[in-house]
Amino acid sequence: MEKKTEPLNTKLEYLLEKIHDSEQGFEKAAEHTEHVFLKSYFEKKSKERYDFGNELNNEFIMSGIQNENSSAYTENTGTIAGTVRQTWMDLKALFSSNSDQSSMLEAAIIGEKAALADYNDILNQSSLPLRIRSILLKQKEAIENDLKTIKKIEDLK
Repeated sequence: MEKKTEPLNTKLEYLLEKIHDSEQGFEKAAEHTEHVFLKSYFEKKSKERYDFGNELNNEFIMSGIQNENSSAYTENTGTIAGTVRQTWMDLKALFSSNSDQSSMLEAAIIGEKAALADYNDILNQSSLPLRIRSILLKQKEAIENDLKTIKKIEDLK
């Protein structure tokens, strides 16, 4: 790869790790709630993030950003910060009551805002391939809609 694209590649691979963190975070939230609607919502968001990661990973391979021998998205372990967040969610669920759903929603809001910042950072790159830009814009729009939905759910609590 050219030196010129290395920073973009690094940012894209980091975004893939963050998507994996988000997938796992939503999965953990679904495990820790007994509220039927929230459980279903978090499971749906986890699956959506899994699909986001696979879509990007496949495009990275097709565009040469990542080769087929690189760590695949499904094998990705995420970031250290993501692991810490998930551990925190596990501990919080052990020591709290069912009213902790508000905390899960707050954590989801924080995560979605961070995801939007990551997407915006990459979308500001002039060397971003058009097909990847298109995928990222579509995913960013879905995250923006998720953020609005989570805020509405939180207001109902």
